Amino acid sequence: MTQHNLTNQIRTSDSTIYGVVLNDKPSLQALGDQLEQPPYNQAPKAPVLYIKPQNTLVDNGAIVTLPAGEEEVEIGATIGLLAAKTMSRVSLVSALLDIAGGVLVADLSLPHDSYYRPAIREKCFDGACPVSNQVIPLVDLSVEDLELTISINGAEVATKRLNQQVRSAAQLLVDVTEFMTLRPGDMLLIGVTYKAPKAKVGDQVSISINGLSEVSFTLSQSGGGQ
Repeated sequence: MTQHNLTNQIRTSDSTIYGVVLNDKPSLQALGDQLEQPPYNQAPKAPVLYIKPQNTLVDNGAIVTLPAGEEEVEIGATIGLLAAKTMSRVSLVSALLDIAGGVLVADLSLPHDSYYRPAIREKCFDGACPVSNQVIPLVDLSVEDLELTISINGAEVATKRLNQQVRSAAQLLVDVTEFMTLRPGDMLLIGVTYKAPKAKVGDQVSISINGLSEVSFTLSQSGGGQ
């Protein structure tokens, strides 16, 4: 396990963090018939991506200040695949060989119901992406064997096994790099759960993964209110 300041590395290398939605079976099941309604009329056939800009990046242990008027966030516990080299049209066999490892990420979102418009305000507010500074090597470890645990104020509120992904970590890299190039330092988040657990202003939140890594943060309110 390697320890270094990932947020500084990502900022100085002008790297990009990409997120993906609807990449786990429970989320698709929860949406149900909504997937068959306009404007798309069917479940997505390719990865549905969004960007977490650099203003969202904060270190483990950060205080995350919510936008004015907001009092809670959804805690999208996930793993980021950190590109070690330029990745374009990778094969399923080689995909994970080009990854430096996995990074534990809290992909925070303001609660919202629809995926049918860009959720810029909801997903891209300042501090909306706390990241661990630990890189978990994936050479001898399967992403799909990992389990994420979310705790709020010291009490466990949810677990998430990564064996329920629609696309495995390797397959997601294959499908994404088929149409876009990942550069060294870019991070691809493997997916968040629809209607993820919520935390409110004043809460201390932590996400851990199989005893290998942890990321934590505290929620604050704009203007210093609690």
